[in-house]
Amino acid sequence: MLILKNATAVQLEPAFVKEGLDIVIEKGMIKEIGSNLHSKYANARIRDLKGKLVMPGIVCSHNHFYSGLARGIMADIKPSPDFISILKNLWWRLDKALDEESLYISGLICSLEAIKSGCTSVIDHHASPYYIKGSLNTLRKGFLKAGLRGMTCFETTDRNRGLDEMAEGVEENVRFAQLIDAAKEKGDEPYLVEAHIGAHAPFTVSNEGLTLLSDAIKTTGRGLHIHVAEDRYDVTHSHHHYDQDVIERLDDYGLINHKSLLAHGLFLSEKDIAIVNKKDAFLVHNARSNMNNAIGYNEKLGRFKNVALGTDGIGADMFEELKFAFFKHRDSGGPMWPDSFLKHLHNGNELLARNFSAKFGQLAPGNKADLTILDYVSPTPLMAENIAGHFAFGLNASNVSSVIVEGEFVYEDREFPFDVTEIYTQARKVVARLWKAMDDLK
Repeated sequence: MLILKNATAVQLEPAFVKEGLDIVIEKGMIKEIGSNLHSKYANARIRDLKGKLVMPGIVCSHNHFYSGLARGIMADIKPSPDFISILKNLWWRLDKALDEESLYISGLICSLEAIKSGCTSVIDHHASPYYIKGSLNTLRKGFLKAGLRGMTCFETTDRNRGLDEMAEGVEENVRFAQLIDAAKEKGDEPYLVEAHIGAHAPFTVSNEGLTLLSDAIKTTGRGLHIHVAEDRYDVTHSHHHYDQDVIERLDDYGLINHKSLLAHGLFLSEKDIAIVNKKDAFLVHNARSNMNNAIGYNEKLGRFKNVALGTDGIGADMFEELKFAFFKHRDSGGPMWPDSFLKHLHNGNELLARNFSAKFGQLAPGNKADLTILDYVSPTPLMAENIAGHFAFGLNASNVSSVIVEGEFVYEDREFPFDVTEIYTQARKVVARLWKAMDDLK
């Protein structure tokens, strides 16, 4: 049993700020929260927080851990004047160059840096077309090594080898979901990693592929994780080849439900948005990635019932992501205020709840003890009514002092429980080989 003594409890939704509380943690769950509880449990391990903020864990709801070794990339990347060129010249070459070692290091580095940024969970979307079988378990090993909760899936696509590649991608998704089910039943490892059924985007998945994905979802009970309408090309392709809107086409194959995670969605039609809302699916907004790829702004963001925030592979600093999402919205003349985007950030916990069948996101008994601890000292009052303003204009990842996942410290007083120096040294060696492999693909 662990007691976080003298914490300033900060909950995002519904919002509250309460000082001087003790949080009792047992078996990965919040057992009790209240005043002076440390005196009630004589044998508990007590960690005096001296007023530090404790909040439900932060979730990055769409990421690409395979991109972890792309920072400052020195491969020969051709000029890329549009979104499809960016995919072909950079990302589709990087994913083809990945092997088991480079993927493990990339995923582990991303897991560590997510934790350091205050994340307790990351929902990943993976691609490595020449290392498919076993790739998701390689990522899972990185999650478990770091102690990060998360989800992952394989980006089913036909863009390299047609139907054979699609079938292999679906098989990897199903295989991984079954591995997770077996691991849960066995119970010898913490249940930190879950599965989606993944697909790249509608424009790289044929109707044969959608049939395979539909069968996989029925077989495993998981939801679909896919990019949709990230660029106008996805919509045009769907109209050209299938005479349907993007989500309409996916829904015809039974792929949209309450576990579905749809990334981007900039150019979805009103009909598509109605389907997403009716099926209670989630849109994940990735503001910085959209800006970086110059694909435009999601002017319809406020029309979606369920919105969460992700980074699309630009790290996992969700403090920064929230700021960019809000400021870009305001720059576009949008009507929403910071509290709307704070709700989007909180919603990552709802995604976890739907997939892990557990309670997340509340500082209350029965919720998972996934917690972010911050040493934020503000010159102005912090209260329920202005938490969102502090996130937009004050709090940042440098305030993260500790992170707890499943009741255990995975980052304490800005230190990991193991030496990470060698991991970063190995990464710099691996990346040289990875970047060369990318150039050899030209």
